[in-house]
Amino acid sequence: MDKYGQIEIHIVGSKGNNQLTPDNFDIKEIRSLLDGIEDMLYPSNKKDRPDITYSIESGSVMNRFKTSLQAVVTFSAVMTMVSKTGSIDGLELPTARAIENIQSIARSSNYTFDFKTSENPTVILTISPDTNYQRTTDLWIDAEFYFYGMLTNAGGKDKSNIHLDTDVGSLIINVEKDFLKKEEKNLLYKEYGVRAIGKQNVETGEIDKSNLTLLELIDYTPTYNDEYIKGLISKVGDKFKGLDIDTWISEIRGDYGK
Repeated sequence: MDKYGQIEIHIVGSKGNNQLTPDNFDIKEIRSLLDGIEDMLYPSNKKDRPDITYSIESGSVMNRFKTSLQAVVTFSAVMTMVSKTGSIDGLELPTARAIENIQSIARSSNYTFDFKTSENPTVILTISPDTNYQRTTDLWIDAEFYFYGMLTNAGGKDKSNIHLDTDVGSLIINVEKDFLKKEEKNLLYKEYGVRAIGKQNVETGEIDKSNLTLLELIDYTPTYNDEYIKGLISKVGDKFKGLDIDTWISEIRGDYGK
């Protein structure tokens, strides 16, 4: 990694009568912290993200993360903003959830988390039992969505769902087991439209992709009919005479046609 930055999360607390140290910092707590850092650093695109390396040191527990300098600079700015405003409402959903999770751990375990970065070596954010970093729930309302893509997985032992590969990434959509049982045809690796319900932020328009529920599965076969397009053009006379159909359609579609 040519250019990297560092994030430090210093955790102070105790386990019973013993001070918190790397020796008694439970693996579940470590895993939760690792997942949270990934969401805070790369909330939108984890597939192509740079490496994140990790080390744990004493004093009570010092967690150090190294990753790309750009991500650390962004992280530092976002955490500073959260500290100044006392709010996480404007953050991307994975980042907001990660902070809420740390807030929950701080309260349940009586821990204090101090955040620093190589770009800002002073404490930029503190999360403790006395802070209250929670999303404003009334910003998220029920909404209905349409998604289009290839269905790549369906089923589940405890919770049934489908996986839809779309232009905005892979979506996991909850579905009733009875719906999948009744389907006689193979659903996998075919294009579908999906009508689903979930939560949407009324201010940012962001969709909560973690809790979508299927309403309807729609057969979707995007096709281009050259004769149909020519027929429509012929109905308007000479206005479109000599028109390059492919160029015209690309201009109409814009980015959606790419």
